[in-house]
Amino acid sequence: MKRRQKTVAERVPDASERLFQDQVVQIFRMNGWLVFHASPHMVRAGVWRSDGRGFPDLCCAHPTRGVLFAELKTDTGRLSEAQMAWQNSLAPSVEFHLWRPRHLSTIADRAAGKITYRRIGETAP
Repeated sequence: MKRRQKTVAERVPDASERLFQDQVVQIFRMNGWLVFHASPHMVRAGVWRSDGRGFPDLCCAHPTRGVLFAELKTDTGRLSEAQMAWQNSLAPSVEFHLWRPRHLSTIADRAAGKITYRRIGETAP
């Protein structure tokens, strides 16, 4: 009997947010996207700050596939109030995703252009 091949999400069910982020960045870059992540910076020894509290983890841009914002969480991670404010502000007018490790197959399909994004109420061409 032939065994079913596990999906990426099944192979990495407990990925830390950082590992997950690295995987997502790699997927998008392999598909020709530019990827921006605002990294924290050290303001003095042992003190780290990040501008844009709550801003999505990634901003990705592709010349033909568009621009998207993605907040990445582990399967049990929750959005902070600041992250929810960004989501509520961005989602009505731009492509915004809350992605978890179980969404890796969908993420790969979006990066490859196999699926496209349409806002609610938008009709297909």
